[in-house]
Amino acid sequence: MKARSVLSFLALMPALVAGSPSRPAPKPILGVDPAYLQTATSPCKDFYGYANGAFDRVAIPGEYASYGVNQEIDERNFAILKGILEGSARQGGAKGSIGQRVGDFFAAGMDEARIEKAGLQPLAPIFHAIQAVKTPKDLVAELGRLHALGVHAGFSFGVQVDDKDSSAMIASFNQGGLGLPERDYYLRPGKEAEETRQAYVRHIAGIFTLSGDASVVAQAKAAKVLALETKLAQASRTLVDLRDPQANYHKVARKELGALASLDWDTYFAAVSLPSTEAHVLVGQPEFYKALAGLMASESMETWRTYLRWHVLRTASPFLGKAFVAENFAFYGKVLSGTTELRPRWKRVLSAADRALGEDLGQLYVKTAFSPAAKERALKMVHFHKEAMRARILAADWMVEATKAQALKKLDTMRSKVGYPDHWRDYSALKVSRQSFLANVQAASAFEFRRRMAKLGKPVDRNEWFMTPQTNNAYYDPSLNEMCFPAGILQPPFFDEKADDASNYGALASTIGHELTHGFDDQGRQYDWQGNLKDWWTAEDAKRFEARAEHIVKQYGAFEVLPGLHINGKQTLGENIADIGGLRVSYEAFKLATRGKDLKPVDGFTPDQRFFIAFAQGWRTNQRPEALRLGVTTDVHSPVRWRVLGPVADFPEFRKAFSCEAPPASQAPTAIW
Repeated sequence: MKARSVLSFLALMPALVAGSPSRPAPKPILGVDPAYLQTATSPCKDFYGYANGAFDRVAIPGEYASYGVNQEIDERNFAILKGILEGSARQGGAKGSIGQRVGDFFAAGMDEARIEKAGLQPLAPIFHAIQAVKTPKDLVAELGRLHALGVHAGFSFGVQVDDKDSSAMIASFNQGGLGLPERDYYLRPGKEAEETRQAYVRHIAGIFTLSGDASVVAQAKAAKVLALETKLAQASRTLVDLRDPQANYHKVARKELGALASLDWDTYFAAVSLPSTEAHVLVGQPEFYKALAGLMASESMETWRTYLRWHVLRTASPFLGKAFVAENFAFYGKVLSGTTELRPRWKRVLSAADRALGEDLGQLYVKTAFSPAAKERALKMVHFHKEAMRARILAADWMVEATKAQALKKLDTMRSKVGYPDHWRDYSALKVSRQSFLANVQAASAFEFRRRMAKLGKPVDRNEWFMTPQTNNAYYDPSLNEMCFPAGILQPPFFDEKADDASNYGALASTIGHELTHGFDDQGRQYDWQGNLKDWWTAEDAKRFEARAEHIVKQYGAFEVLPGLHINGKQTLGENIADIGGLRVSYEAFKLATRGKDLKPVDGFTPDQRFFIAFAQGWRTNQRPEALRLGVTTDVHSPVRWRVLGPVADFPEFRKAFSCEAPPASQAPTAIW
């Protein structure tokens, strides 16, 4: 599911993309690659190992925390985008044209000499404003100004569809303001957790030192930042708690916000230009804002100024000179993810351009990478997936007819976006030049903030995309009841218009089937056909759903990823439901699409075997232990191996395809869909 807040274009987590000379160029294989099979491994005991065992020997390039099929797709996409950007930078274009914007953005990002010469000068006005913060009112105003620039300090503010009124946009407030991945990084006991916090403090001090502070001063400032962020973390909800949409929905009248938390709300609203006509806002975690108000009163303004300066530097570091980039990578890349090499500069600049001018790039990308024939075939696949889900709903013997009727209504009204938007985003108000990379990034953040603020008071734009066409990902949005499959993920080996159905449907089980099932997972099922957070289940069916979901929680909670480290079954429940249901829906869609066809074995594998192998190979990935641990502690998805093993564990058609014995009844997980 897509993020529900305004996203910063000054993203911090290092993107993991390709670029190692020791790795052979990836070749597009249509769904199943026999070279990756480890046939000595029993498919019944370890299907991931059977399908991908030979891939385990592929080394992870230094710049990667993980390397696998997704990075292979990224490399091909990035090669296309690199050609677009380099060509635009050479040729230029009329002022205000797509070519001018993307070309100048890329050229500015590649101009390392100019970036080094500018130093911190582009941040001087921001630092001056922070230094003027003397009172809590000043602090609130400065937080608003920083949010408008994409610096996510203090808390998270955004604009979203109202969960309980899907026809309206509304301003929303959520917890935030942390520099570590999530709240448990500050609170988790143990040697490893403490070492990570110590490394974080050293990193903060390193950034402050680069910005001009003496070493002793920088260390003292870093300690203050950690102490303040720890207090914010203590007031924050866990990842599991954040997965409950009802518990995180609090619609509050604007005039009553002062009673909820004694912040100077009017000052903040003025800073972000919230229209006076907006009478209500959403506050996801009221207790966080009560604690934040207390911290604004109890912590010194000097501490808050230090905190704000840190978050500005943290956000800007990837776009500053080499020393800042290296220090940022040393912590967020090496310590947290285990990567050992910084990405090539062109890929870092490309990622920034994609975030800043995504649909400008997308218009140029789809002309090369996604044909009308590919879109037509993908749309047919979506149709068969929806028909397969219809059959599964109708066959669900644990649901009564009243609940089934509502589920079918939701399915029938679910929209599908495939490839690229029908209407492209207009970036003409975004001014891009070759003078300053950081200035371009800041301008893009400010542009996006204004664009989203402008949605308030207007009808919901159901044609908008929340991913760029070149993105290798997909989403289901419960508030809009829609699925989106960008052209960037509809690429080999996940999808090829020339490939057979067994490989296409198998490889896309984790995409089309997965996103479709999200509409009926433990979160998605709480939204009705219009996208409103509204209970449409009978009480008995809801209990039966929850009982089945609890079985999945236990199933995945038993998976041990690293010694002593288990998957959190509650944290990953929605994605696990979508993985299990997605495979089943895709298998039945495959059967619908090939009904009446005489399918022959290929490379010695039956069509069903190819379907399941394509599914498993669609997850082939090698991960560093640091990345694996990071994912288990911060991600709502299970690690890749268990995204294969979990779904096939109790799948009769899989057992039949590979002649596996049925598991003991006491061990058999219960699928929901």
